[in-house]
Amino acid sequence: QVQLVESGGGSVQAGGSLRLSCAASGFTYSSHYIGWFRQAPGKEREGVAAIYWGDGSTYYADSVKGRSTSSQDIAKNTVYLQMNSLKPEDTATYYCAADPRSKYPVTPIRTLGAWAYSHWGQGTQVTVSS
Repeated sequence: QVQLVESGGGSVQAGGSLRLSCAASGFTYSSHYIGWFRQAPGKEREGVAAIYWGDGSTYYADSVKGRSTSSQDIAKNTVYLQMNSLKPEDTATYYCAADPRSKYPVTPIRTLGAWAYSHWGQGTQVTVSS
């Protein structure tokens, strides 16, 4: 059974940084996408970053591009989302999600679309104050 456990959320001031972690277990496939999503109250869930476990390729939404970096530690079965220059509008619950499938084709929907992911973590809260 696939399990995803996020950690690393917290409260920071604008301009600060946080590193979120997603510890994954129970995968029977060696190749899968792991995505990072966020949802603020009253808003739709938004895909912000994704990494392809097979080769470490990363993909980012425009809202976080240049400020965030996703990486993987294969030995620890963990994916990270380093977020820098945080803004109040980054405040949300952040989720990691996973789906076992081929890398191609690479499209925005397959990388950052919530519907494309079958397994979800419980979420971790990020609050950025101005």
